[in-house]
Amino acid sequence: MIITRKAIPRRAVLRGIGATVALPLLDGMLPALASQRPPVSRLSIVFAPNGMNMATWTPAGDPSTSSGSPRASSRGEDAAFQFSPTLEPLAPFRDRLLVLSGLDNSIGDARPGEGESAPHERAGGVFLTSVHPEREGRAGVSMDQVLARELGRQTELASLELGLHANDIVGQCEKGWSCAYMNTLSWRTPTTPLPVEYRPRAVFERLFGDSDSSDPAVRRARIERDRSLLDSVTDAAARLMRSVGAADRARLTEYLEGMRDIERRIQRAEEQSARELPAVDRPAGIPTTFEEHARLMFDLQVLALQADLTRVITFMLGPEQSNRAYPEIGVPDVHHGLSHHQGDARKLSKIAQIDAYHTRTFAYYLEALQATREGDGSLLDHATVVFGCSMSDGNDHLLQNLPIVVAGGSNGQLKGGRHVRFPKGTPVSNLYLALMDMVGVHLDRFGDSTGRLSL
Repeated sequence: MIITRKAIPRRAVLRGIGATVALPLLDGMLPALASQRPPVSRLSIVFAPNGMNMATWTPAGDPSTSSGSPRASSRGEDAAFQFSPTLEPLAPFRDRLLVLSGLDNSIGDARPGEGESAPHERAGGVFLTSVHPEREGRAGVSMDQVLARELGRQTELASLELGLHANDIVGQCEKGWSCAYMNTLSWRTPTTPLPVEYRPRAVFERLFGDSDSSDPAVRRARIERDRSLLDSVTDAAARLMRSVGAADRARLTEYLEGMRDIERRIQRAEEQSARELPAVDRPAGIPTTFEEHARLMFDLQVLALQADLTRVITFMLGPEQSNRAYPEIGVPDVHHGLSHHQGDARKLSKIAQIDAYHTRTFAYYLEALQATREGDGSLLDHATVVFGCSMSDGNDHLLQNLPIVVAGGSNGQLKGGRHVRFPKGTPVSNLYLALMDMVGVHLDRFGDSTGRLSL
């Protein structure tokens, strides 16, 4: 058999004057018999701060509880679980969703003689490292960076570290502990934390083209000169569309329009910021509301994955000990203060509102991944997406029974539609080993792992 079909290179770009734009996966990039090749694997982690109201998080019909107490020695599964109020926004993705209970990060608990404890710093520092953090700023290599070392060899960016808060990782915070523990999840080495980027404009330019200056006035002038980074590649895109099939033309049009839409939203945010606070030197392009900011950042992540610019992303909806208030949902109180609820029913109710809001925001991301076509499926089919917290109950700063869900198709490796409770004391690092396996990176041990979970 002779195969004559010629493929467009997977790393193909559109080149124009002053701009180079990566392309999404098109049918024309796939040679004949490409279905026999393994698809690209990706891991995305979305983090919510300050723990959860576990009573409104945990699904009804818990498979391994008796009289409200978890069984310590057995694993239980429930394929008929009922979505809890907090998880209800994820119901449309039931068949692509695993709800995990019972996983611990006890390695982060304070040790005797360690001095004054900083619970939020410890929780943030241990979440993706599974290594006990030290006061001055020493943890372990985080699991996302283990993946970045391997998967990053195949992409322009090894990883993206994103958030909705200022990216300060220097200095001391609570009780003299390093601020890095609260403000980032990612550690390239045990002493090298990676700052998050929270400015949509900076993320866009990192993905699709750098600006000449960080000065907001210069940026605005550049926007006036060139209303879109895509203008200079329009002719190249038109030529490419004439050489590909109808399905690829539709995908390419959708991708380019997605880029234009994101840039328009960034520009609107910049213009609004300039009008409202003309004398304040602040990063440009940051929407004024939590939801707008989060959705814009999620859309940028979808574009980054779609263009295969990176395969590893961490995104923080807030830092540990976040003091954000949410008046838009009727919660004007600061989140961290509410998390110290001391059993107060009113505070617990407000925490549940915030938790559900965060979950609805995460559901937007899953919807966007599901709507983005790739190969014979969607980005969600080819991704593994984790959503969770570094502690369960924020009042007691518990590092046990972490609230975690895993979503996506994982290229056919994830069996969804289940609530799984693991035996007491199962380290979350066992989950990380399994997730790394799913994206093709195999370790014998990670952090305090005792084995690998079967998902």
